[in-house]
Amino acid sequence: MKSADEQDYVDFVRHQANALCRTAYLLCGDWRRAEDATQEALIRLYRIWGRIQRKGSVSAYARKVVVSTTMDALRRKSSQEVVGGDTYFTGEQDNSDPLGVLENRLVITQALASLPPRQRACVVLRYFDELSVEETALALDCRPGTVKSQTLRALEKLRENPALAHFSELAGVGRLT
Repeated sequence: MKSADEQDYVDFVRHQANALCRTAYLLCGDWRRAEDATQEALIRLYRIWGRIQRKGSVSAYARKVVVSTTMDALRRKSSQEVVGGDTYFTGEQDNSDPLGVLENRLVITQALASLPPRQRACVVLRYFDELSVEETALALDCRPGTVKSQTLRALEKLRENPALAHFSELAGVGRLT
């Protein structure tokens, strides 16, 4: 990799790594897994940096790799592994955590975790990452109609969740009551 390309990659990572990690976290509910998925995605991105940069779709490709890496890890998750559990989320509030400003981030995380993986991915990408239907479809490698139907089903399920009844809005997801 050329020196200029390397610097572009470093700049991209510096500016996008946190957002990519947040997306992975919202998909899996575990910061450690999210960091692993983000690191794996950035390694994959580094390998083809020159080609993907010339195409001009670096952010979209990076997001797609983070989503697929996170979803793959969730499918492979061993029954032997023990994730941090509820106490992992109840520690001190982290001001760098975009969801940390919400008083009940555990409730939101659990609500997202109750959704099937594809529906969770649609909600996270559409409403937390603020992607269009088309951008979400690209990230999930599916058709826009699939994104719309999966998002609709997910929002219906979230509306039925009694733990979310006191939220009038959920970080951009819209009305849940």
